[in-house]
Amino acid sequence: MLERVFKSAMKSLPGLAAGLILGLPDRWLRLLFGSPPAAAAGLRPDAWAICRLAATVEEPADQLDPARERARTDRMSQAVAAEIEHPVVTEDIDLRPDGEALAARLYTPAGVSAQGPLLIWFHGGGWVVGSLDSHESPCHMLAVKARVRVLSIDYRLAPEHPFPAAPEDALAAWTAVEEDPPRFGTEPGGIAVGGDSAGGNLAAVLCQDLKGSGASQPKAQVLLYPVTEIGSQRESMSTFSSGFLLTRQRMEWFNKQYVPAGAEEDPRAAPLLATDLTGLAPAYVSTSEADILRDEGEAYARRLMEAGVEVRYDRLPVAHSWFNQTRSRSARTAHGILASNVKSLLNGST
Repeated sequence: MLERVFKSAMKSLPGLAAGLILGLPDRWLRLLFGSPPAAAAGLRPDAWAICRLAATVEEPADQLDPARERARTDRMSQAVAAEIEHPVVTEDIDLRPDGEALAARLYTPAGVSAQGPLLIWFHGGGWVVGSLDSHESPCHMLAVKARVRVLSIDYRLAPEHPFPAAPEDALAAWTAVEEDPPRFGTEPGGIAVGGDSAGGNLAAVLCQDLKGSGASQPKAQVLLYPVTEIGSQRESMSTFSSGFLLTRQRMEWFNKQYVPAGAEEDPRAAPLLATDLTGLAPAYVSTSEADILRDEGEAYARRLMEAGVEVRYDRLPVAHSWFNQTRSRSARTAHGILASNVKSLLNGST
């Protein structure tokens, strides 16, 4: 009965339903949703509530449609997004005015210096969904908390634009900023890259691409629960295969939309498969406790460390896509940890 109520509320009024649920005290959330399974025992009650809510509206993989999923992703992201409280100047920019459009949105917190560090951000969504709008609240929050400019990139999506369109757009975004830093309120040597999930994949691949071309590395790479393999068979993929926001079936569907047959082992799709990771930018790699991508993200962090790259790594007691869940108490705590690491890497302060 309770599942039917959740499903109806989330489909008809997702913002209202999520707002009411996430506003409840932990003890009430425990009564409503119970406790997570032992493998995810570290999840806070609000994080587990979001997992349960999302499970009620999860579509079978054979019924997924890219256009419908994009609309659903924007709608659900807005449902778990906090109200914007702190002043940030936003500016929509076309990074390729003379060619095919590459839209971006620049977030500049009030009171930052005229020129300072810039974090180029690639949104998550399995290279198929996600947008500037789905990541409006988290990019705003990151800019405010870390006191840095954030440039969110609206790269091309699969299946209309399969691999390697997304990493090509990531490189084009980097080039546009590097060629004219003052336009973005930054300066040479002050540009970092980052992303969540598929966006973390793009940030990691971009660093490898720059190394391959002999170009300078970003100031830092910020990788939140990144995809580093295509078709991973690691333990977390089985342990958290369903019920924890990103399901194994959905990830397999994303992979099929994005990666052409035969490209699964290309390091530009699966950065963990690169043979040499030496000389890459200092990294902050953060995985989520209850997430199918956890183990491949940890494996990439280990590979970076073994290659002599400066790495900060943590595993947070949250589930997948916490970056978007700015209305959630546990996600806001994770945002504080993220901001502290970004500040330290980009400004040398905490």
